[in-house]
Amino acid sequence: MFAHGSGSSRLSPRNRQVATALRDAGLGTLLFDLLLPDESRDRRLVFDIGLLASRLLGATEWLKTRPEGRGLGIGYFGASTGAAAALTAAAELGTAIGAVVSRGGRPDLAPLALPKVQAPTLLIVGERDREVLALNWQALAALRCEKSLLTVPGATHLFEEPGALELVTERARQWFLDHLPPNRGELARATV
Repeated sequence: MFAHGSGSSRLSPRNRQVATALRDAGLGTLLFDLLLPDESRDRRLVFDIGLLASRLLGATEWLKTRPEGRGLGIGYFGASTGAAAALTAAAELGTAIGAVVSRGGRPDLAPLALPKVQAPTLLIVGERDREVLALNWQALAALRCEKSLLTVPGATHLFEEPGALELVTERARQWFLDHLPPNRGELARATV
């Protein structure tokens, strides 16, 4: 399940590229907006981690009720403020979340949730995104679960450099394959 960050949506080319690669590896994906179009223009709401996390929790509960979602391991892929929402939701759901990947995320915006996250968590940050990289190192220290931090050489915040997003995609794919049970059902072959 994708949790988009500030200024992004389910139409984000970066997240759609990652989602396509995950689907190609047999993983189901769900891209959706945490905020309504009018809400996404309000910068306060974009940084309202409690609101974003509650929307992600609602979508997670909805997925569990769908025939395509029953019996699947659930992982979160969060970007920017969406990573803080994903970690907050993962902390609340405990072992119901099998893995979390953060791309250029702001886990520092979820300080109370970090020690409660049980899902194996991969933080991915561009080497040249120095401020966010420092915040991710601090967050890594606060996490008490299986965890790793990948610094993408030469990459900035949006991973626009040649090969940067491909490395993010490959590592996210491998993290989910390593930590989620094999998909059962049709979600792996269809986008809900």
